[in-house]
Amino acid sequence: MSASAAREPAGAAALGRPRVHLRRTDSTNERARELAVAGAPHGTLVTADEQTAGRGRQGRRWSAPAGSSVLMSLLLRSPPRLLPLSAALAVCDVAGAGAAIKWPNDIVVLDELGVPAKLAGILVEARPQQDWAVLGIGLNVAVGLDQLPPELRPGARGPRAGARAAGLAAATMGLGRADVEPTLARLLGALELRLGQGAEQTLAAWRERDALRGREVSWSAGHGRAEGIDGDGRLVVALAGGGHTAIGAGEVHLERIG
Repeated sequence: MSASAAREPAGAAALGRPRVHLRRTDSTNERARELAVAGAPHGTLVTADEQTAGRGRQGRRWSAPAGSSVLMSLLLRSPPRLLPLSAALAVCDVAGAGAAIKWPNDIVVLDELGVPAKLAGILVEARPQQDWAVLGIGLNVAVGLDQLPPELRPGARGPRAGARAAGLAAATMGLGRADVEPTLARLLGALELRLGQGAEQTLAAWRERDALRGREVSWSAGHGRAEGIDGDGRLVVALAGGGHTAIGAGEVHLERIG
């Protein structure tokens, strides 16, 4: 792991200071967790050009070519209850009108058939007994899809195939690697605003970006139709046999499009 001098993103508000930028590390979340335990202040930011073991939910890896993406972990002390929802909205604010949220933690863009391609992922790792959380975000900015592992490219098949990937370069007006740092600054500003909003405003805004509402979904314990989220951010599903359930964690898949 090698580190460049700590630097502050231009245009950032209180979040993102102090900042540690690493040219290469295993996981920015891991480094931010170490800083949290050591007593680093609220708003401390860890970024990297490249991660060798970037992680998402359920042990998945986050892959991105070096220098192509926002790879960040932010230490938040006394984090808000709806932190994952606020973070997802902030990413959508940066990504634009075409971005949607696939519960629980993916930011996607939809193709003409409504098939989602993953633009960003969010991972919150909290230590409630010490009243802090680390917010990890990976946002593809200038990712060429031919640079990704084969299992993440459009049309991937087989047991290792994951969710299709997308980047801001494809989703908006072709961005390059020089746009990674300005994108980070915009994201920190959006986070500052979203984290300051009340719960009702957050829930209402999240529901407008919901990529699953009305879709047939499945998970380990069953299947049904997604009907949005409740006041705690849990996914509400109308069960095929009648009734409803609220899913608080776990992996949800689109069962079919339409």
